[in-house]
Amino acid sequence: MKNKDISRLSPPGAIGIVGGGQLGRMLCQEAKQMGYRVVVLDPSPDSPAGQVADEQIVADFSNMMSLRELAAKTDVITFEFEHIDANSLGLLEADGCRVVPSTSTLMKINNKYLQKSMLKRAGIGVPDFRRIESLQELEAALKDYGGKMVLKLCTGGYDGKGNIVISESDDLKSIYDEVSDFELMAEEFVEYVKEISIIVARNSEGTALYPVAENTHEDSILIKSAVPAKISKEAENKIKDVAERVAAVLEDIGVFCIELFLTADSQVLVNEIAPRPHNSGHYTIEGCVASQFEQLVRIMTGMPLGSARLRASCVMYNILGDRDVEGAYRIDGVDQVLGIEDCHLHLYGKPKSGYLKKIGHITVLDDSMEEALTKGEKAVKSIKITGRRF
Repeated sequence: MKNKDISRLSPPGAIGIVGGGQLGRMLCQEAKQMGYRVVVLDPSPDSPAGQVADEQIVADFSNMMSLRELAAKTDVITFEFEHIDANSLGLLEADGCRVVPSTSTLMKINNKYLQKSMLKRAGIGVPDFRRIESLQELEAALKDYGGKMVLKLCTGGYDGKGNIVISESDDLKSIYDEVSDFELMAEEFVEYVKEISIIVARNSEGTALYPVAENTHEDSILIKSAVPAKISKEAENKIKDVAERVAAVLEDIGVFCIELFLTADSQVLVNEIAPRPHNSGHYTIEGCVASQFEQLVRIMTGMPLGSARLRASCVMYNILGDRDVEGAYRIDGVDQVLGIEDCHLHLYGKPKSGYLKKIGHITVLDDSMEEALTKGEKAVKSIKITGRRF
C-alpha cells in the first residue's frame, strides 16, 4: 500500500492544500478545529479556503517554485481537486514530501480512460467504453451502442463538463471537429434508476464506509443528496462491496468518493472515482460522527479513523448561482433557513456568483427522511441570490 508508513503528526503541525475552493475551505476549517496550521496554494487572492487558512500562497497550481514553497512550509500535502499536474506533485514526492493520496493514485484517476481500464481489469463493473481516435471510430461506437452514448474528454472534465451525450440525430462530424484535439473515449449510455455515491476513508489499518447517498442532478450539477439512499439491502451490500474493492485496487490511503449507477436489473456500475472529499459527502459534516473532512485530516496526520456512523436521516442541498446574477451578489433568506430546526447553512465566501456556481449548501437532519426532505425544500426555496452585495 502506498503511504503505508505515514508518521503521526501532532498539532500544531502544518497541512498544505493545493486548491482554495470550497472543499479546501471545509478541510481547512476541520484541520483548524483540530489544532493544525494550514497553508493553501491557489491563484485567486482571498480564495474561499485562503480566507480561513493561516496562509495562502497566491500562485498557479503548476508553479514549481510555489509548490516547493508549500512543501517547505508544511508537513503533508493534499489537493482539493484532481485536475492538476500530477507530475509536479510527483517531483515534490521525489524530494521527500508526503502527498495524500499519492501522485501515482492521482495519475490513475484523473484520466477517465485509465481509471475505467484499471477497474475493468480488477473485475469491477463499469459501463462499456472504448478509445476514440477518429470520426470513423466515433461513428462505429455510436452504432455499437445502439444509437446513444456518451463522448467524454479523458481528462479535465467535472460537473458534467467534458461529457457529451450523443444520439443518431446529432452531427457527428461537427461534434468530433470541436473536440478532436483532446484525448477521447466513448461510453455506453446507461439507463439507470438511481445515481448513487459512497464515501470511503482508508488508512493503513483499514477502511470506514459511509452510508450510501442518493443523488439528484440537473444539467449534470448535483442538486441534492439524500442519505440513506432509498434502496434495497441487497443493493446497499453490493455498493459497499464495490467500494471496498475499489479502495483495494487503489492501494492507497485517503478519502475517496465512488459515484455509481444502479440499474433496473440491480447492476452496480462505477461511473467515476474522485480521490478527495466530494460534494455528495458534505452531509457528513453534521450527519455523521466524523465528517469526510475530519477523516482526511486524521489520515494525513496518522491518526485513527473516526466513525462514519449516520446520526439521522439527512438531505444536503446545493445553493447554486442564479441565471440572472453575475458578479457581486447578496444572499437573502438566511433568517428563514436558520429558523428551521436542525438545518445547517454553509456559505463558501465566493466573491462572485454565476449561473449554477456553487455558492454554499444546506444540510437538514431529522429522524424522518420525509420530514428532512420537507424541511430541506422549504430551506432551499427561502434562499434568494440577488445582484446586490449590500
